[in-house]
Amino acid sequence: MGNAQEKPPGGGGATKTNHGGTAAGKPHNHKAPEKGLSNGSPRENIRKEEQASPAVDTSYLDAPAGALPPHLARLKNEGNHLFKHGQFGEALGKYTQAIEGCAEAGVDSPEDLCILYSNRAACYLKDGNSADCIQDCTKALELQPYSLKPLLRRAMAYESLERYRKAYVDYKTVLQIDTGIQAAHDSVHRITKMLIEQDGPEWREKLPEIPAVPLSVQQQHREKPISIEQAQARAARAAQDEGKKEARFTLLKQEGNDLVKKGLFQEALQKYSECLALKPEECALYTNRAICYLKLKNFEEAKRDCDSAIQLDPANKKAFYRRALAFKGLQDYLSASSDLQEVLQLDPNVREAEQELEEVTGLLRQSLMENATRG
Repeated sequence: MGNAQEKPPGGGGATKTNHGGTAAGKPHNHKAPEKGLSNGSPRENIRKEEQASPAVDTSYLDAPAGALPPHLARLKNEGNHLFKHGQFGEALGKYTQAIEGCAEAGVDSPEDLCILYSNRAACYLKDGNSADCIQDCTKALELQPYSLKPLLRRAMAYESLERYRKAYVDYKTVLQIDTGIQAAHDSVHRITKMLIEQDGPEWREKLPEIPAVPLSVQQQHREKPISIEQAQARAARAAQDEGKKEARFTLLKQEGNDLVKKGLFQEALQKYSECLALKPEECALYTNRAICYLKLKNFEEAKRDCDSAIQLDPANKKAFYRRALAFKGLQDYLSASSDLQEVLQLDPNVREAEQELEEVTGLLRQSLMENATRG
C-alpha cells in the first residue's frame, strides 16, 4: 500500500537502510502490472461506468398511439415524455413533426389529429404563446367538436389575452361536459366579476352564444374510461377534499358545542345543520341538534332529529331520552313514558330518566282523569 516496501524473501537478505532502500543497492523486485489490468485502465473504467449507469428505458416510445402508424406514434410518445419533463419547446417540435407526418402519410384519424393539435396547444400555452394555442385548439375542435382539453386550453389562452367573453363561453361549455372541473368553476367566478366591472349589469347580453352540448356528448364523456394518471389525480384531489371536509366538520361541531355551553341554541343549531350537510350519517349531530330544538321549544323538530338518531343507532339512550322530552313538550305523555322506560331498560342507572318517568306518569294520570271528566 502506498510507498511501503515488501520484505525480500529469505532470512539473510539485504537489510533496510534509513531511506527505505537496500544496503547492497540491489533494485527491488517489483512485479510490473499486466497490461490492461491496472487500477486505472481505460477498459476497466468503461466497464465500471457501464455497471454504474443502467440503460435508460425507452420502451414507452414504441407504445401504440391510437390509429397512428408506428413512426408517428413514436413522435407523439416522445413529445408526451418531453412535455412531462418540462421540455415544452422540444415537445412542440415532436408534435409538429407528427402533425406534418400525418398529412404526408395520408392519415385519416380525426381523433388522433385532434390530440396532436391539443397537445401542441398545451406546449404553446406553457411557453406563453396564447395566439398559436387558440389556433391549434380551434383546429382540434373542428376535428372533434366538444373535446374537453382543447376547450379548456383555449379558454385559458383567451383569459390570458383578456378576451374574457370568449373565455367565459368556453369555460361554461366545459362545465356542461364535466361539472367536476374545479378550475373551470373558479375561472367562471373570476371572469364573471371582471365582466360585471367591464360591461355593467347588462354583461350577459354582450356574451357570444354559449353552445348547448348535446346529451350524447355528455353521456359519452361520462362513460369514457380514464387513464391511470387521471385516476391518480382524481384520487389525490378527493383525498385533499376529504381532508378539508374533515377539518371543517370538526371545527363546526366544536363551535356548535361551545355555543350550546353559552346558551346560544339558535346559533348552535345552525352549526350542527352545517355539520349534517357534510356528514348526514353522524348520529351524535342529530341528538345534539335535538337539544337545541328542545331549548327553543321546537318539539316537533326535536322529535324528528331523535327519530333519525334512533334509525341510525337503535340503542341510543340519549335519543330515546330526548325524544321523551319532545313528546312531553307535545303533551304526548304515553309516548314519553314508553321512551323513558326504553332508556331505563338500556341503562337502569339513568336517574334523570327515573325522575322524568315519575313526572310524566303523573301528567299522564292527570290527563286521563281530565279526559274522563270531559266525557
